[in-house]
Amino acid sequence: MDKKLLDILVCPVSGAAVTLADQDTLARLNERVSAGQARYADDSTVDSPLEQALVTADRHTAYRVDDGIPVMLPERGIDLSRA
Repeated sequence: MDKKLLDILVCPVSGAAVTLADQDTLARLNERVSAGQARYADDSTVDSPLEQALVTADRHTAYRVDDGIPVMLPERGIDLSRA
């Protein structure tokens, strides 16, 4: 992901800064996706694994990055606090 783009992106809900998810975070999130436990903010199920994700600074929300394009829609935030 382009560093300049990453520097200006923020969570559309909280305004918190976002960073690229590390491999550990991505692996844990994809485990939840595989188990059917990951949910978007609109309460729909995350039905496909993530190759990349952006995580808010407070680590409460993740946004998927599909084909290098961040999906920064409020309803597509993935709640990381649900374990």
